[in-house]
Amino acid sequence: MVGISVGEEVSEGLKRLAESEAEIHYSRFSILESLWVAARTIQNGPFDIESFRLGLRSVMESGRYRKVEEDSEVFNDGLRLYMLCHKDMIDNVLYTISAKLDLRFLTLD
Repeated sequence: MVGISVGEEVSEGLKRLAESEAEIHYSRFSILESLWVAARTIQNGPFDIESFRLGLRSVMESGRYRKVEEDSEVFNDGLRLYMLCHKDMIDNVLYTISAKLDLRFLTLD
């Protein structure tokens, strides 16, 4: 969705999801994670920065996707998951956002 290769099967699934009538949410933490992936990709070879910029702009400015807002409870619950041995804090935060807001959680992890 933001110009980062995720494989054909995942890409097709994301395309179908984007074309559906489903309400799709994103968090600023998803954006942060995509920046980390982009930075890692840039270090390892060719990277299409224009596709990334266009995808990022689409997610954040098109009106198709809804931004979620986090509160302190989300971060406390994310830390609790960390203490239970799930060491990916971004996923912990995203999971707790989805649980708190009763949203389905989709991740490539």
